[in-house]
Amino acid sequence: MTDARREAPAVARNRDAILAVLRAVLPARGLVLEVASGTGEHCAHFAAGLPGLDFQPTEPETEGRASCDAWCAGLANVRPALALDAAGDAWPVARADAVLCINMAHIAPWPATLGLLRGAARVLGAGAPLVLYGPWIRPGVATAPSNLDFDASLRERNPAWGLRRLDDLVAAAADFAAPEVVEMPANNVTLVLRRA
Repeated sequence: MTDARREAPAVARNRDAILAVLRAVLPARGLVLEVASGTGEHCAHFAAGLPGLDFQPTEPETEGRASCDAWCAGLANVRPALALDAAGDAWPVARADAVLCINMAHIAPWPATLGLLRGAARVLGAGAPLVLYGPWIRPGVATAPSNLDFDASLRERNPAWGLRRLDDLVAAAADFAAPEVVEMPANNVTLVLRRA
């Protein structure tokens, strides 16, 4: 039998820092909907570290969902991964107590982030958090040379990809309060947007 688990090296570098933020901003109980779960490694780590929460991983690709399920096997608080296209309006979950999305905005076309905002606004109640992690271009903050190089390489691979401007996110997030910005290692940030 083949192992369906995929690996992303960055997960081992950022998962504990992200988990520390999640411990501070997520509710003690409830359902966390993870959009664009990727390999599933983050979901497995967070579910193990936050046993009071239930996690619903999602990933548009069949292989990604299989990887999520393989990484999360044996964790009673993780549901089987579901298909979800962040840009689409048909989400397989009607309600969640938090929405989590790691490293999607810069490696997906901008409409996926706009869809994420619309979908999160539909499934979250007032005050519930939408938590985003990754590199962003922020007003008044110098963009690290490594992030500028990363942005150029992303756009070379796909012109629809690239680092996003925080101002553009805020302008599009009319259903949310202004984000709390948490500085993270490696020139990344965690953004916590609370449903208005």
